[in-house]
Amino acid sequence: MKQSIFEVRSNTALTDCVYKMVLSGDTSAITAPGQFVNIKLDGLFLRRPISVCDYDEATLTIVYKVVGKGTEVLSRMSGGEKLDILTGLGNGYDLTKAGEKPVLLGGGVGVPPMYNLAKKLLAQGKKVSVILGFNTKSEIFYEEEFKKLGCDVTVTTVDGSYGVKGFVTTALENMEYTYFYTCGPEPMLKAVHKASKTSGQMSFEERMGCGFGACMGCSCKTLTGYKRICKEGPVMEKEEIAWEN
Repeated sequence: MKQSIFEVRSNTALTDCVYKMVLSGDTSAITAPGQFVNIKLDGLFLRRPISVCDYDEATLTIVYKVVGKGTEVLSRMSGGEKLDILTGLGNGYDLTKAGEKPVLLGGGVGVPPMYNLAKKLLAQGKKVSVILGFNTKSEIFYEEEFKKLGCDVTVTTVDGSYGVKGFVTTALENMEYTYFYTCGPEPMLKAVHKASKTSGQMSFEERMGCGFGACMGCSCKTLTGYKRICKEGPVMEKEEIAWEN
């Protein structure tokens, strides 16, 4: 974990409520796709955890949805403004288990961390398929970005207004893959867990206090004991997850 000051380079709307922010700063603490950052915002007590969409040696990209006061403050920021950010949080995805044909499933705001993961897997010579799930056509973002990377991309919408009608699991049914990686709302993760034909890794979303394991506020039960989403997670293996009924 590292605390640094980042400068906003750009902050652009991708949909009515989803924004892409590019920042410049020290990203040396970020070591794996699937990690997250925790952002301090003036006037708000708790930092806001946001997944890392992409990064290089000098820039950090986050894609976030405006759902409350914190993300609303973020959406109003412009180039040149500064943010106090904790980086290198969470465990991230393990790429060594991917096999030759991994599939990445992102639902809504679970899409962003799939982007850097796809880049890393493609750099290893993997044949990467991506399934992006949304409620309706107006919510879709990053389809073209994944295609430009060289991924085989399928988009699903619940109402059938674009792509495959249904959920990410609908597109997963007839797909061949060696391993899966996913991020999204818990009902989606639970459905993927049930529908998947292989092992895989899931990234969980959870309300957090500190973001680095000190407060125990985001602990959850697994088959191997209690784990902190912010520290031992947010990524967990399919086989260790204990679903609550």
